[in-house]
Amino acid sequence: MTAEHAPEALSAAPRLPAGLTMETRDLLLRKGVLQDAGAMYRNVWSRPEAAWYMFWPLTLRPEDAQARMARTVAFQAEHDVFTVCDRRTGEAVGWAGLQETSPGLWEETGICIGPDFWGRGWGRQILTLLLGLAAKLGGRVFWYSTRPENEASRALARSCGLTYVRTDRVRDPETGETRVLERWSVPLPAGEGAETGER
Repeated sequence: MTAEHAPEALSAAPRLPAGLTMETRDLLLRKGVLQDAGAMYRNVWSRPEAAWYMFWPLTLRPEDAQARMARTVAFQAEHDVFTVCDRRTGEAVGWAGLQETSPGLWEETGICIGPDFWGRGWGRQILTLLLGLAAKLGGRVFWYSTRPENEASRALARSCGLTYVRTDRVRDPETGETRVLERWSVPLPAGEGAETGER
């Protein structure tokens, strides 16, 4: 649905507690478990429309989903990336993550929701949650990336108060192709009890 980073490309160490779970009105964000494999395959990994704007390959066979989920579980243990679940059913429907790239500067590292769940406002709930979380952790600025042709992602950025800053060219780690990403940002309010960077 939105941002373009593959979880496999991230390198920042996690800043959030290992067992953290977060909720929005309709969603639960938690660390993935092996039992999510079937839902992630069905809702996200096998869906070309989910991968269209992203830097990750499709999983084409159900029997490969368990191994991919094992890699996802291990990856999420080392990064601030979470499996997104429908609060009503508990079903895994995507993922979202963020990282601090330098002191006070945070960015999303991917927001992906399976296409059967688009149009419900879930992307906005996730991005709003990530913005608030970064602010609470002392973030001063939040960055967001999208492909120029991804109108839904661009609309999401605008709806959450982000402003277009520049366009970058990045190499797709899977194909080696150069892709164009728009970079958006927003200043963050000082979080409760968080350092603001002022001395």
